[in-house]
Amino acid sequence: MFWQQEIETMQRNDIDKMQLRMLNDTITRAKKSEFYSKKLSNIKPLTDLGQLKDIPFTVKDDLRKAFPYGFLCVPIDEVVRLHSSSGTTGNPTVIYHTAEDINNWANISARSMFTAGARKSDVFQNTMGYGLFTGGLGFHYGAEKLGMMTIPIGPGNSKRQAWFMKNFGTTVVHIIPSYALRLYYSMKEDGIDPKKDLKLKIFFIGAEQHTEELRREIQDLYGLKAFNSYGLSEISGPGVAFECEKQHGMHIWEDFVIPEIIDPETLEVLPDGQEGELVLTAINRIAMPVIRYRTRDLTAIIPEPCSCGRTHRRIARIKGRSDDMMIINGVNIFPEQIERTIMNIPEASKNYIIEIAERNYMDKLSIKIEINDDAFSGKLEDLEKLKCRIEADLKAETGVSPDVSFVDRGTLPAGEGKAKRVYDLRKKGD
Repeated sequence: MFWQQEIETMQRNDIDKMQLRMLNDTITRAKKSEFYSKKLSNIKPLTDLGQLKDIPFTVKDDLRKAFPYGFLCVPIDEVVRLHSSSGTTGNPTVIYHTAEDINNWANISARSMFTAGARKSDVFQNTMGYGLFTGGLGFHYGAEKLGMMTIPIGPGNSKRQAWFMKNFGTTVVHIIPSYALRLYYSMKEDGIDPKKDLKLKIFFIGAEQHTEELRREIQDLYGLKAFNSYGLSEISGPGVAFECEKQHGMHIWEDFVIPEIIDPETLEVLPDGQEGELVLTAINRIAMPVIRYRTRDLTAIIPEPCSCGRTHRRIARIKGRSDDMMIINGVNIFPEQIERTIMNIPEASKNYIIEIAERNYMDKLSIKIEINDDAFSGKLEDLEKLKCRIEADLKAETGVSPDVSFVDRGTLPAGEGKAKRVYDLRKKGD
């Protein structure tokens, strides 16, 4: 049973007391690492959670510079696992876990899945990658802890995914949103109607930014409920925050992390309800605590209590990142604005890529979209009308005039992990 009522319905005052105690323990433990022994040398035991704002931030570049063992707080023989980012240049970020860390992570993942409605009687199929990426293993261990029969199928091979779903009665799936769409159309080509032919009832979606419109589209196509989840490897992985069955914001487990929202420019802590950058402090990590980590993810803490009865605060859907904003000739645009516009046009497929290039010393935004065969008549004049309509809608949404072009379904790249949407082809200065 993973409804932990005593923890999940604690009064705010009791949560604050618990966090203060765990935070001070974490600071003491963190000082055993090479990095934090210097960074926190002047930090005394805190007497109030409000003093957390006086501790310096930790950023991803700190983890890279301290590679490989600068953040480690325990002897190496106590480490049972490491995970690592897939950084393309320089040192990767490396995260270490003791056996207790792994067990805590499995428990919080199991709690998260239970919160969304998964039960021991369900069959869980994990379409995410295993290995250094935390997404696959984080959900896997949580599913097994919950007691579900778990199918570690991994990413890709849509025909095989559907075969397992049909033959083993899969009810719960962990999947990225872009692959959920590709899998649906693969099923459709093979004559499989997921609403009639499968037993699916829950999708856990995450790992890539997506809109509420895309979530609803997935729910409608499959006839199930798709729950947003949030995690990052620097804190542990999946399970940091999760939607309950109400699907109105993600409960951020405050016996696991302390959340803050800051203004990414002034770095001031913002009040609940105001949008800014999410900062997290892990307060139950043994091998490698991370304190005031700037996630770069933009969200807000929802101030109202959830009707499910849980008292841990919730964060809103991730809007974007403080560092993935596109600047097109001085205009700030988030990829989510483009996706939302495309989602509102039924003739357009939901698979697309964004390219930014330089033309005549100006930035040019181009968008390639796969055609939705079901909604398109095939006439060239209709295709031109659709192109003009999308370009006009995007101009109204973003303030930038894009070039829209269409390609056949399946033409655009489909990675097995997080979908790459934005390709910045502009020459970068030194």
